[in-house]
Amino acid sequence: MREAVIVSTARTPIGKAYRGAFNNTNGATLGGHVVAEAVKRAGVDPASIDDVIMGCALEQGTTGNNIARQSALRAGLPNTVSGMTLDRQCSSGLMAIATAAKYIINDGAPIAIGGGLESISLVQNGNMNMARNGDDWLREHVPELNTSMIETAEVVAERYGISREAQDEYALREGSPPDPGRRQSPADHPG
Repeated sequence: MREAVIVSTARTPIGKAYRGAFNNTNGATLGGHVVAEAVKRAGVDPASIDDVIMGCALEQGTTGNNIARQSALRAGLPNTVSGMTLDRQCSSGLMAIATAAKYIINDGAPIAIGGGLESISLVQNGNMNMARNGDDWLREHVPELNTSMIETAEVVAERYGISREAQDEYALREGSPPDPGRRQSPADHPG
């Protein structure tokens, strides 16, 4: 069976939304930077890349209009390299990486790039396009469909008795590199 391997990685630094160093940086600029750097680190011929797949939860404004294709072109890849943008909300980037791997394994693509990007400062709050947002039938019959992450945290806190502080502490601990000297126990994973 054919395998997919990760040969390089790159990412933008994290900045504070609305007031950080990248708060006014275009999505294609961010995406192009990391795609170009990943290609450079991998040492592959840009023309041998078959597809750039990027996850993006808010495809609008600076991250709209197929930001994966824009990122590929901004990175200087040839216009023969395709681009596909996926929206899977909180797992968009992970889904893009998995899709790139499936594309290599199942479809025989020689090289694919998978990743994710957001430009929170430029697509949320006052910059968010809310025109005709949503469907009346879905609002009535599936009101929980558009529950935000913060509202979900409140539901978890109330329904399962897991405080917001415990959720935040767990997220910080799980987002950090594992301590090789510490054994995990079931108590580390409440619920």
